Amino acid sequence: MTTALVTGATAGIGLAFVRRLAADGHDLVLVARDQQRLDEVAAELRTAYGRQVETLSADLTDRAAVQRVADRLADASRPVDVLVNNAGFGLGRGFLSTDVADEERLLDIHCRAVLVLTHAAGRAMRDRRSGTIINVSSVAGFAAMGTYSAVKAWATVFSESVATQLAPYGVRVMALCPGFVRTEFHGRGGMDMSALPEWGWLDADDLVAEALADVAKGKVVSVPSRRFGTLVLAMRHLPRSVVRKGSGAVQRRRTQG
Repeated sequence: MTTALVTGATAGIGLAFVRRLAADGHDLVLVARDQQRLDEVAAELRTAYGRQVETLSADLTDRAAVQRVADRLADASRPVDVLVNNAGFGLGRGFLSTDVADEERLLDIHCRAVLVLTHAAGRAMRDRRSGTIINVSSVAGFAAMGTYSAVKAWATVFSESVATQLAPYGVRVMALCPGFVRTEFHGRGGMDMSALPEWGWLDADDLVAEALADVAKGKVVSVPSRRFGTLVLAMRHLPRSVVRKGSGAVQRRRTQG
């Protein structure tokens, strides 16, 4: 019996992950802030897939709460075979228009929480010589759009580094870099996405299917869909001055204030 722990498990990409992992036969540990939503998703998974489901309410901007999740990952008596670091949020304003406390929370959840949880899971998986870690990054990490791009660039490079360290122990680590996905993410962040055409969106279930296929193949960086793969390839090879100019134009359309 295998167990997967998913952060940000009650909505969007996280919810797509837990449904697919349950369908594939994993028991689940669901991590999110809202206990009511956790209970609702847990009940759905138990009924639909017959899986064992734990819930762990945690605000991952709180270091003590992050530690509770890390302790669960480190528990040798209840091993976690798959970790999906998915929790996160975006900001709908430019850097200087945002309260610095919100910018710090962004760093806490996208960097510190990912670091701490990957450390705990990575050590436990190294000792067992098996396991999988998927850190949800973003195509934005190859662009230059405020703190969000910066934290996602960090997540991708961090995942690549840990993947190299854990590969000799049979542990797979992958950075998942999606483009625009139809979830609650942009609405919660106050981002105006009305200018994005229909073809620019990805489906969360399709994204997860491709991500799991990629990690099974041993990919270290996954960019689902050909169109976003082509975009990332271009951003990696274009002069950074061009990337900055294009990123700035996109950011001005997306942010408010």
